[in-house]
Amino acid sequence: MADIHAEKILILDFGSQTTQLIARRVREARVYCEIHPCTMPLERIKAFNPRGVILSGGPASVYAVDAPKVDPGVFELGAPVLGICYGMQIITHLLGGVVARGEKREYGPAKLSLRQAIGLFGELDQAQPVPVWMSHGDRIEQLPPGFQVLATSENSPVAAMGDPARRIYGVQFHPEVAHTPQGATMLASFVLGECRCQPIWTMHNFAEATIADFKARLGGKKVLCALSGGVDSSVVALLLHKAIGPDLHCIFVDNGLLRAGEVNEVSNVFREVFGVNLVVAKAAELFLSRLAGVVDPEQKRRIIGHTFIEVFEAEAKKIGKVDYLAQGTLYPDVIESVSFRGPSAVIKSHHNVGGLPEHMKMELVEPLRELFKDECREVGRELGLPETIVGRQPFPGPGLAIRIMGEVSGPKLATLRQADGIVLEEMRAAGLYDKVWQSFAVLVPVKTVGVMGDERTYEDVIALRVVDSVDAMTADWTRVPYQVLATISSRIINEVAGVNRVVLDISSKPPATIEWE
Repeated sequence: MADIHAEKILILDFGSQTTQLIARRVREARVYCEIHPCTMPLERIKAFNPRGVILSGGPASVYAVDAPKVDPGVFELGAPVLGICYGMQIITHLLGGVVARGEKREYGPAKLSLRQAIGLFGELDQAQPVPVWMSHGDRIEQLPPGFQVLATSENSPVAAMGDPARRIYGVQFHPEVAHTPQGATMLASFVLGECRCQPIWTMHNFAEATIADFKARLGGKKVLCALSGGVDSSVVALLLHKAIGPDLHCIFVDNGLLRAGEVNEVSNVFREVFGVNLVVAKAAELFLSRLAGVVDPEQKRRIIGHTFIEVFEAEAKKIGKVDYLAQGTLYPDVIESVSFRGPSAVIKSHHNVGGLPEHMKMELVEPLRELFKDECREVGRELGLPETIVGRQPFPGPGLAIRIMGEVSGPKLATLRQADGIVLEEMRAAGLYDKVWQSFAVLVPVKTVGVMGDERTYEDVIALRVVDSVDAMTADWTRVPYQVLATISSRIINEVAGVNRVVLDISSKPPATIEWE
């Protein structure tokens, strides 16, 4: 079996907001890559043994006193180097060129005029202007020795440069963003052409390699997995099941706060279809009793988190001594913990509801820590998980409890669950479910006057929340077609008892959040 990490690219991060996009484009070319801070010591860079190095953009100016740098030894490794925006400027600065404040800043779309179709541009038509996305205030005043201009733009006499002999290149624009339409082609030309990487990073290869690794490392050991039915935990559970079979013990906590049909679906898929060793802990009454009278959102999250741990721990004790705990950590979580700018702000408690107590002494197994979310979904498809799970929209740990404003009760959950089910049904029917980040209903603690038949009503309000996002850090409300909205509204009012009004949330994040609590 081929070593899927043998052909790899190192991305050194200077604090750009789009560094993760560089990694995604490299992965799309089926080449493994990792992001590390630009401060990575040269010895560690050598030990990483990259086939190529990409220097990201960043917000600083290279001539500033505290500007981030990279060890110049990176240019002596013999591996090709590509600098993007700030990365290009740091190449210029360290190799004897001159970077200065530009007379005009260049932000937004620009047209690239190619001088030479080499390096990144080998697959492009030199006679045609190339649309790109710029975001810089500095520019190259003097090329480093050995470099030549590869492309220009209206405001950048050096929009791309290269030293083909040393295979060092720089571009002033951002090939990783969607606003540079041929950017993925350019990065693939660098990775597959200049770096001569083989495209072996596929999710089929990843699944095979991971299962083989777990068979060797975990055979005969007991592994515990908290299965939520979400994409990440489902993929983790199935990878481990295929590797160690009955030595994997999955616990699914039914907290009574899940969407319609989820408990039965997860139980059937994992028990009946795949034969996974799964315990379903029925704890809905316990969670509801603990939430009675609670209206503060943060207190709700704490109660749900603590109760989850209590129920999970009680079930885990029945299994006996366990050696490993499986966790669905994804690569963006890993990146955040080692980013150039330092660890990210504290994660909202409702995003991290399943933390386990320290006294449960187990080693962690994190099969997905090298994967982005879309790669995780693709692994799920490779393993045969149904699309209803693989394509599932993100769902918060506390579930419907933070989509009910105020106190959570059985009747309120029933109302919201039915309305939410209608939202999801109609989004799927319209072909929109897979095109948006999240779509769901919220039960608002406000009663409004309505008229049904010849009677006056005073009933509940349902809010619709549909957003587009890439990583949930920012989000914009989705412009759902009016007819789809009309159908959703009509069905909820006609089918859900106690609701006489449906409203649409048209706020973006920021300033609002995606969830209402």
